[in-house]
Amino acid sequence: MKVLTLPLIPALLAGLPALAHEDIADQYPQSDLYDKPVEVIPHVFSAIGATAPPTYENAGHNNNLSFVVTGEGVVVVNGGASARLAAALHEEIRAVTDQPVTLVINENGQGHAMLGNSYWADQGVDILAHEDAIAEVEENGDFILQGMQRYNRDKAEGTRVVPANLSFTDRYTVSLGGVTLEVLHLGPAHGPGDAQVWIPQWGIVIAGDIAFHERMPPIFADTDTDGWIETFDGPFTALGATWVIPGHGHPTNMAQVTRYTSDYLKDLRAKIGSHIDEGGDLAGAYYVDQSDWAHLDTFEELATKNAGRVFEEMEWE
Repeated sequence: MKVLTLPLIPALLAGLPALAHEDIADQYPQSDLYDKPVEVIPHVFSAIGATAPPTYENAGHNNNLSFVVTGEGVVVVNGGASARLAAALHEEIRAVTDQPVTLVINENGQGHAMLGNSYWADQGVDILAHEDAIAEVEENGDFILQGMQRYNRDKAEGTRVVPANLSFTDRYTVSLGGVTLEVLHLGPAHGPGDAQVWIPQWGIVIAGDIAFHERMPPIFADTDTDGWIETFDGPFTALGATWVIPGHGHPTNMAQVTRYTSDYLKDLRAKIGSHIDEGGDLAGAYYVDQSDWAHLDTFEELATKNAGRVFEEMEWE
C-alpha cells in the first residue's frame, strides 16, 4: 500500500503544490478511486479526490473518502459518489486491515458524501448523518442520483438512494477500540447538515466542507456565508486541530484552511458589501475583483457564481 511517510507530512502542512488537480489525469487507473488512500497519521487514511467537478473519468471521486482504523473496527467518513466507488474504497480498507467496517459517516447530504450509502447498507453497516443532511437526502436524493447517473453512466449501476439510518443534532460520540471520535455539527457552514469528525487524542479533524484550501469554496443558494465565518472562526478553530483533512484537497493545517476559507469568505463579503454601498446591482456583482484567489482550482467554475450568491444574500442583510 502507498503510505504517506512522515517526511512528506511537513510538506503538506506547509501548503506545497498538491497532486490532486483538475488538469492531472487519474492517479490510480486500476481502481475507480482517483487516488490510492494514504496514511495521513497513524491509523487515519484518506483517498484524496480530484479537485475538479465530478466526471466519468474521475468516477465522481472529487472529494475525500477517509477511514479510521481502530482496534475494534473501521469508521469510514463519506459513503462515496456511487456504490461502485464505495466498493473500491472497501477493497482498499481490506488491504490495510482485517477489521470490519462498523460505521459510515456522511459529512453532508451531497451526492459524493451519500450515494455510496447503498453499498454500505448492503454490507449491514450503520450510516450516520446530521438530521439536516438526512432531510436533504430524503427531499432531493432522487434528483442527486439522476445527476450522478448522467455523468457516470455505467459506473452508476447498482447505486440507489439510501438515507443514513442514524442521526444526530449537535454531537455524536463514537468510542471504538480505544479511539474516541466526536462527530460534530458546529453550526452553519457550507451547507445543511455539515458534519466534522474530531479525534481529540490525535489532534486531527476530518473537517468536511467547512474547510477548503486547494479549490475554491462553492457557495450554494442556501449557504449562510456570515454564519459559515462565525462557525469557522469560533467553534471550529477552537478545536485546536493540528491536522486537517478537508472535504476536498490534501491534508493540511489550520493556517491553510483559514486562509482559503474564512479569509476568502470575508474578502468576498467585503467586496460585495462595498459594491452594494456604491449602488451596484447583481449584474455588476459578478465582476467584483477576486483575482487574489484565481490560482485555486475550480475558480473559473465558481467565482462568478459565488459573487452572485453572496450579493443575493447580503442585499437583504
